[in-house]
Amino acid sequence: MSARFAELAFRETPMGEISLRRRRDPRLDVDVFEVKLGEEFLMSSLFTAGEVALADLGLAQAGPGPLDVVVGGLGLGYTAQAALTDPRVGSLTIVEALEDVVDWHRRDLLPDTAGLVHDPRVRVVTADFFALVDSPGGLDPATPGRLFDVVLLDVDHTPTHHLHPSHAGFYAPEGLRRLLRLLRPGGVFALWSDAADPAFAQVLAGVAARSAVHEVVFANPLTGGTSSNVVFTAG
Repeated sequence: MSARFAELAFRETPMGEISLRRRRDPRLDVDVFEVKLGEEFLMSSLFTAGEVALADLGLAQAGPGPLDVVVGGLGLGYTAQAALTDPRVGSLTIVEALEDVVDWHRRDLLPDTAGLVHDPRVRVVTADFFALVDSPGGLDPATPGRLFDVVLLDVDHTPTHHLHPSHAGFYAPEGLRRLLRLLRPGGVFALWSDAADPAFAQVLAGVAARSAVHEVVFANPLTGGTSSNVVFTAG
């Protein structure tokens, strides 16, 4: 039996205090890994269906491969891990703004996604995803202008609830157009959101040749009922 609670990592960052915690849930008899930024809970290993669905739904619309994939926001690693299970994925570039989050994975602090960043297909870019989209070089600083087959993004809570005010411009038409220009023909952009956003769905439909909104419903072990996230896809 593990200790009831442990803070595995803690650091002051430009966006606030970030911490990785492990706690034992006696009702479920499992270790739960959680990330907090300031007073906000960002993610929990109890609720990963949306992160996995982000990869599955994005890759489902991609071509035969080999695919060059970007994951924006590493977090606990479930989106990247799910992407790597697809045999079409030839390369996976993870863009993560916080070096601390990358370090958690280099140290294999998270049992469910241990070994993720050591996969030979994976390269980690420690940078602000949104700043790279705005930059002349795009999402791969080592190869300016590089295009990708799939971009999977999970950073903000929703298109209107952002971790930092500087992210807001990305969700406007011109920000989305800049992202779509980084896709190869037939490429796919997929975005995780904690909740539906009809206004953003309209914006996305207005700039993309094709777009869709997918509700992801999953069991909630804390309530005994269900919860849901949303995945937007476009290309």
